[in-house]
Amino acid sequence: MKRFGPDLHRVDSTEQKKIDGSEEMWTKTEAIRRNWEVLSKIICKYSGTLRKLLKRTTCSSNGNLKVIFNDFPGGAECFELVTRFWYNSSQFTVVPSNVVLFHCAAKLLEVTKVLENTEKCIEEIRYWAWSEVLLGLKQCQELDTSSDADSLAAKLMDALVERLWLAIEPSPSNAASACSPSPDGSLFRLSCDSKSTESFKNSSSRMPWWFSEVLDLSPGLVATFLKLMIARRFDNLTIIRFLFYYQKVKLCSASCNEKREILETTIDTLYVLDRSCNPYKNLFRVLRLALGLNINSSVMNKLELMIGHQLDQATLDNLLVPSPSRSSLLYYVNLVLRFTKDFLNEAKRGSQVKKVASLVDQYISEVAPDPFLKPSKFLSLLTLIPDSARESHEDLYRAIDMFLEAHAGLTNGEKLNLIRTLSYEKLSTESRTHISRNTKFQAIQTPNVQQPHKQLILRVEKVETSGDNEKLKEHIQGFQWRVMELEGACLKMQTQMEVIKKRSRTTSRGSNRSLPKLCS
Repeated sequence: MKRFGPDLHRVDSTEQKKIDGSEEMWTKTEAIRRNWEVLSKIICKYSGTLRKLLKRTTCSSNGNLKVIFNDFPGGAECFELVTRFWYNSSQFTVVPSNVVLFHCAAKLLEVTKVLENTEKCIEEIRYWAWSEVLLGLKQCQELDTSSDADSLAAKLMDALVERLWLAIEPSPSNAASACSPSPDGSLFRLSCDSKSTESFKNSSSRMPWWFSEVLDLSPGLVATFLKLMIARRFDNLTIIRFLFYYQKVKLCSASCNEKREILETTIDTLYVLDRSCNPYKNLFRVLRLALGLNINSSVMNKLELMIGHQLDQATLDNLLVPSPSRSSLLYYVNLVLRFTKDFLNEAKRGSQVKKVASLVDQYISEVAPDPFLKPSKFLSLLTLIPDSARESHEDLYRAIDMFLEAHAGLTNGEKLNLIRTLSYEKLSTESRTHISRNTKFQAIQTPNVQQPHKQLILRVEKVETSGDNEKLKEHIQGFQWRVMELEGACLKMQTQMEVIKKRSRTTSRGSNRSLPKLCS
């Protein structure tokens, strides 16, 4: 019998006779027509889909008839296997290795008898072997355009995780894991203990047997696999080890979209796991990969929260993340601002806040020489940490000094805003002496206004003192510093007065009502 694939042909005898008038050709055409009639009766008996198609085309078609199935489950071979049931149902057997393809094909063709057999096989999925369940999942991902394959994949994935749960025995790395009873009374392995980070390093080379077998699954199926593992409360350390093993192997050959999907799955999974199980440096590895891809903003926020909440564990090298390609800055300053705000938004111990304050001060010193860093952004870094968390302003003074060196064109107002973040009492004697002689700090002048006789200009000349009178020298230096602070306050008052005067003029033009006299 001729191979019967997804394309069906019917040839009209009258049309063929017109093409070739020979009696022999007419006889062959007539045989084809009769075979088609017999075949169509058999097809229509079992397939509801083809029966509907053929009924619509019988009356209207006088020539060739072709039925095309796009993305038929399993292709022509699977179609042919299904048609064997139409001729000899006794030789038709549904087993775990073909049930996925048969089920989807029978759904498409509406072959009721085949569907009954496949559904019966699927109901016995709990008796399948691990390899049979895994094969079924691989077949489902090949049929990703089928909704029936999605529902089958969910059942198969649940069965796979159940097989894994029953097969895994406590390993040395899991022996120290905490255990607690679940609501149904059984014991489940929970998150790892305080030694999990060390276990992560020591056991990285001893991968469980199932890691490599699950690698062939698509990122979407792996995401479902991880969610079910979390729901069944697998050991968190085991989940994290598999997650990074999968990421390491698959990212090398994955497309851009697949890389994005893998990283989003990684972040979503890490976000719900015990964070003490995951070495902090892993988060920065994921971050550097994620910054190169346009991952979902909500997923990126989760990653930033995880890093920010544990910022006291970070190092300066961790924070020195290069800025995006579209930016001219050397480092990604906005990212560090968000990290620090997330950290401060959570209730932290004083020692943790002081540790982060020291880390941020080191970061400020690193980014200060960047000529493209705006004064407003630099000021945000200076004022980010509460002043109570800083015991010394030595690092801040050096950072501001470097920033003024790299930004010679700043206005007086911008310079004063930066200098006012320093506290004189938190500077060392050496720094106080240095700042009194620092030309970049002394060159700040009060701007001229329309009424020079009303300006308040305070200046203190350098006072030379003998080496024996250090107390007097320190007192004078403190007075010089306070004069600079007072100049900043005067500048701010002058600016506010100018704004008030402008508003008064504007209001007086539109209204005859008098305004209260603010000053004389």
